[in-house]
Formats: sequence, C-alpha cells, structure tokens
Amino acid sequence: MKSKSLQDLDAMRKKLADNAKAQELAEQARIAAEKRAEAERNLFTRAVGKVAPIANQERVWSPPQRLTPRPLQQDLDDEAVMHESMSDEFDISTLLDADDQLSFRRSGIGTDVTRKLRKGEWSIQGQIDLHGLRSDAARNAMGQFIRDAKRMGWRCVRVVHGKGLGSPGKEPVLKSKVQRWLVQKNEVLAFVQAKPSDGGGGALVVLLGPS
Repeated sequence: MKSKSLQDLDAMRKKLADNAKAQELAEQARIAAEKRAEAERNLFTRAVGKVAPIANQERVWSPPQRLTPRPLQQDLDDEAVMHESMSDEFDISTLLDADDQLSFRRSGIGTDVTRKLRKGEWSIQGQIDLHGLRSDAARNAMGQFIRDAKRMGWRCVRVVHGKGLGSPGKEPVLKSKVQRWLVQKNEVLAFVQAKPSDGGGGALVVLLGPS
C-alpha cells in the first residue's frame, strides 16, 4: 500500500514538472512573438529613417460625382413607339417575295442577299424564342430583341416563332404576325425561312442593317 502511495506521488510530481515545462515553453513562444511583432512595426522606420508629418494645408472640397440617372422615361417612350409601330393589321402581301417560303427584302436589297441568307453565309449571332408567348408579349419581346441586337452590333439573328402546331386549328398565327412586325422595323433589311437544321418553317433568319 505504501509502495502505491509513493508511485502516485512520483506521478504527481512528474505531471507538475511537465506542466511547468509547458508553461515555460509557452512563455518563451510569447516573448519571441512579441519580439517579431516589434521588429515588423519598426521595419518601415528602419527602412526609410525618421519621418515628419505633413504640415496641414488648406483642403479643397470636391463634391461627390453624381450618377447619371437612368433614362426611364426614354425607355418607356421607346417601348410605346415600338408597340405602336408594329401593327398586327399591317398588309405585307405585296412586300414578300412570291416564293414558297415568303422571304422579305427591303427596297434596294438584291436577291443575292436572301439567297446568301438561305445558304447560311451569314453567321447567326443571336436568337430569340417566342414559343408560348401571347401576341403582345411576343411583339414587345421581339422589338426589344431587335433593339438589343442593334446595340450589340449583330447583323444576323434568328427569330423562332414555332410552326403553330399547338394553336387552334393548327394555324401558324404567330408566324404571320412576326413577319408583319419584322417588315415594320426599319432595322430589318431582309429575312428568310430558316434552314431545316436551324428551325425550318418554325424560324426566320433576319439580316439587320449596320449600326
């Protein structure tokens, strides 16, 4: 029993010694960290020497630059003009080329332009899909798309209107409206029905004038 008590006492002394050693190491680490921090604080002074604060000079107040307000009214006006300028009642029968695909080319645009459009000689730079949109929503979306395309400098785009298979009587109502709208946009120089690989009878490839 006495032997066990001595063993416990030795173990306690060893634990206390270990704790003291750990505290000593921690203190040494703290002192070393403080010295490093002090050296870093003095690094700039040692590098450039003593410095003096700049004398207070008269300050010139510069008002903050005001942000240019967004031309919201102009956007609304543009949207109103866009809506009014694309009528569903516009007669385009005399403006379409009398071929099986009813292509369009504005006055002064040669037949070679529509031929190149059909052959895909212009790369399509962007497209809009009007599937599932009601007439007013499709008209506004297409008008906005044409304006955005002009701002981007795009020349050739695709307008997907669908083949009308889901419409009452399976009549391609949106297709004929899209053709009317495009003819009324001065930015549009010509359009043709897309190649089968690009949508066929459910899409038009549109050539826009240069920005």
